[in-house]
Amino acid sequence: MQQTMNMPAKQQPIHSGFNAQSTAAEVIQGIDLRDKVVIITGGYAGIGLETTRVLSAAGATVIVPARDLAKATSSVAGIERVELTSLDLMDPISIDGFAASFLASGRPLHLLINNAGIMWVPLRRDSRGHESQLSTNYLGAFQLTARLWPALQQAPGARVINVSSFGHQMAPFDFTDPNFRERAYESLQGYGQSKTAMNLFAVELDRRGAASGIRAYAVHPGAVNGTDLGREAPIAMFQAMGTFDESGKIKPEVAATLKTIEQGAATTVWCATSPLLQALGGVYCEDCDVAELDHGQLEHRYDQPSTLRGVLPYSINPALAKRLWTLTEQLTGIQFLPY
Repeated sequence: MQQTMNMPAKQQPIHSGFNAQSTAAEVIQGIDLRDKVVIITGGYAGIGLETTRVLSAAGATVIVPARDLAKATSSVAGIERVELTSLDLMDPISIDGFAASFLASGRPLHLLINNAGIMWVPLRRDSRGHESQLSTNYLGAFQLTARLWPALQQAPGARVINVSSFGHQMAPFDFTDPNFRERAYESLQGYGQSKTAMNLFAVELDRRGAASGIRAYAVHPGAVNGTDLGREAPIAMFQAMGTFDESGKIKPEVAATLKTIEQGAATTVWCATSPLLQALGGVYCEDCDVAELDHGQLEHRYDQPSTLRGVLPYSINPALAKRLWTLTEQLTGIQFLPY
């Protein structure tokens, strides 16, 4: 069969030996990260904090840029080899300042984990007029990666991990109106297109980074219990999905199927460190493996989070990835790895 919708044949499970129940500590066993330098945006909360903890325990120096330094300082207390600094992904000047400071240190960057994100928020815009979920979840990550590229090139076998989501299935990328100038704003659509963008970014970044030996991945952590990612979402939204009861509490049968924080961080850590991925990049991963391509054969139920799996073709389409790259350069004013 011809590659459906120009999809790369590599987007299929590789049978890693891990699964949805695997933890970040389990997938990194036996891997030594001494002398490695890692940057993790949002590495002071939720699965980002667990990623910081596990990579540090393996010997890495972990730099955690944070918008809320007071919260970050408290969160990472006691974790070795962590450096905190200020960064606001919605502020281009802040991104450039952080990247310039890191480049001035002369250190190579072995792992860049674009983990920070927001979800299901009211309509807000950054200083350039970009919708906030697109700005935080994608445009900021694109600019940060571009600015840090010289440091990634210094580190043999560097990797970039884009923390995405099953939420990409909520919306393709709207090339005609990504910032909701003409269409009515829907928070779920904004979130979905920002995660589709992260998937497409990983596809094209991996292609363009090949000459420098840099691989890129998009990651779905799974439905994870105990994060505050959806803190601004109205309870009615979760009730409509069938995950919360009439009193506004998560249903026990749903909670029982959610991943722990330790399990939620596992796929990020696996993509960042697994030897199985040395010759494979530009793929969307979940449950510590390359995800299955979803041609409509997979059943999804929000009240059964384990069914929220698979990657839709539009979010890893190479042609759309190239198109998005060009548009993103226009939106950010950054010329990044021209081809």
